[in-house]
Amino acid sequence: MPASDESLHTTATDLRMATFRLARRLRRERADDHISDAHFAVLASLKMNGALTIGALAQRERVTAPTMSSTVAALVEDGYVTRVQDADDRRRVQVEITDAGTAVVTETVRKRDAALSDALSELDFTETELRTLRDASALMRKVAER
Repeated sequence: MPASDESLHTTATDLRMATFRLARRLRRERADDHISDAHFAVLASLKMNGALTIGALAQRERVTAPTMSSTVAALVEDGYVTRVQDADDRRRVQVEITDAGTAVVTETVRKRDAALSDALSELDFTETELRTLRDASALMRKVAER
């Protein structure tokens, strides 16, 4: 039986509030306090997907190409990415993460995972509750990736 509109709305509200609060708390954990969330998202995307064009990055991050161009320029200046000519089409430029950019992503993820792990351990969840959280995270990922 499908969920009622009221149940869907209540669930959406509860999920939104919990997600935003948790995300805000985790965003405070970063390897470089001067890097913005938008810049970190670009670095994480490059680390996960490899080199991309500015257009592809803009599409992934749902921003305009000029906005992404400014973001990339700032990341180049900080030494976190480089621009590299495309091997197949020398007119195209790929944005590639540097070792320093990879280190920022790796350390930020480590800090965020540690903070969340610490929070979970302080709450003394049972194995059943932790399994429920893992199941819920899979469902949340499904919603986020639709």
